[in-house]
Amino acid sequence: MYWLWLLVLGALGPLVGTEEGLHFPTYDGKDRVLELGEKNYRQLMKKHKVFCILLQTAPPSGDKIAQRRLHLTDMVLELTAQVLERKQIGFGLLDPKKNSKIAKKLGCSEEGSLYVFKEDNVIEFDGEMAADVIVDFLLDLIEDPIEVINSKVELKVLDHMEEEMKLIGYFKGEDSEHYKEYEEAAEHFHPYIKFFATFEKTVAKALSLKMNEVDFYEPFMEEPVTIPEKPYSEEELVDFIQKHKRATLRKLRPEDMFETWVRTLHHSLVMRQGDPWNYSREDDLDGIHIVAFAEEEDPDGYEFLQILKEVARENTENPELSIIWIDPDNFPLLVSYWEKTFHIDLFRPQIGVVNVTDADSVWMEMKDAEDLPSPDELEQWIEDVLSGKVNTEDDDDDDDDDDDDDDDDDDDDDDDDDEDDDDDDDEDDDDY
Repeated sequence: MYWLWLLVLGALGPLVGTEEGLHFPTYDGKDRVLELGEKNYRQLMKKHKVFCILLQTAPPSGDKIAQRRLHLTDMVLELTAQVLERKQIGFGLLDPKKNSKIAKKLGCSEEGSLYVFKEDNVIEFDGEMAADVIVDFLLDLIEDPIEVINSKVELKVLDHMEEEMKLIGYFKGEDSEHYKEYEEAAEHFHPYIKFFATFEKTVAKALSLKMNEVDFYEPFMEEPVTIPEKPYSEEELVDFIQKHKRATLRKLRPEDMFETWVRTLHHSLVMRQGDPWNYSREDDLDGIHIVAFAEEEDPDGYEFLQILKEVARENTENPELSIIWIDPDNFPLLVSYWEKTFHIDLFRPQIGVVNVTDADSVWMEMKDAEDLPSPDELEQWIEDVLSGKVNTEDDDDDDDDDDDDDDDDDDDDDDDDDEDDDDDDDEDDDDY
């Protein structure tokens, strides 16, 4: 992955002098990411509270590019392991060809993926393979899956989590059996989905929550959905979240970007050993996404984002609608790639349909940044997408037309060549 270069350069050392108290970690040369085998994997996993395994086949001896890529990934993991060493978080490399039995036993199946083992849970990390992203993810993981809110002041934290999917429940106390069921359910989605709880009547009253009741907050929605038929079992909570996890509008985040972009939505983020809940409904419409690019800190981008929110809120009951919002500022190393692949200018807001299989795309026409669509215009365009009037095949048709034009030109050239050949033959006949 090409963004690894920048991270590795940072890992090798600071480019300028740094003051004490603001010293970024640099790789100290100690090997902490170890190759796993039958003799050592059990011992290493028991030694750490959290253990991360990168499933990676050793590259061929003659493939220098593959070797360098693996080395860059290894450097990212080494720096991550160094930073998290005091947290008892360990790292290992597992070759699925040499150790297929171990990989199968541990449930590691996708090469190139980072699997995180915590107690009885296995989490497949689906984020950017960058040291800061992995560190942030793992620090969240080792925290308690539920954050307790004790006052109205603390409740204000929810106002700053608009783009997060979250739940909050009201319970009698930590010893409540209903709270324990809620806690078990939280383990299935930690740390990707935020779970909150309160034991205070004043907080519950401010949220209009009844005892043992849980509210589910979809990203960017103003009002929560109360989960029906309280009190709930762990299975009922998990089932509800899985069925409602498809957000109408969601933000692409570094920590789960691949899960959002590629994977099926109703796939359990946390797989327990022998987990009975398995979902496979796809996250996209026959392999396509509606994708919106907008810089939140840019005036035009901010305005476009507000339009997106309004349309999403008006259509939140539509199960077919799911928009991915990407803030280019969060992925600076991908901006040039996206512009080249999708043939768009990311210095202004964009919305389009993207086929995740072949990256074909069709984008809503906007003459310039000042020509933003109204909520009604955007809603009509989305309806055309969902009905099939706007689709990525239109892009293929244009390409086919271009190819046909090229073929016609080639045919004309061939005809001209044939005529020239006939003229030459006539001249030769005259000579005889």
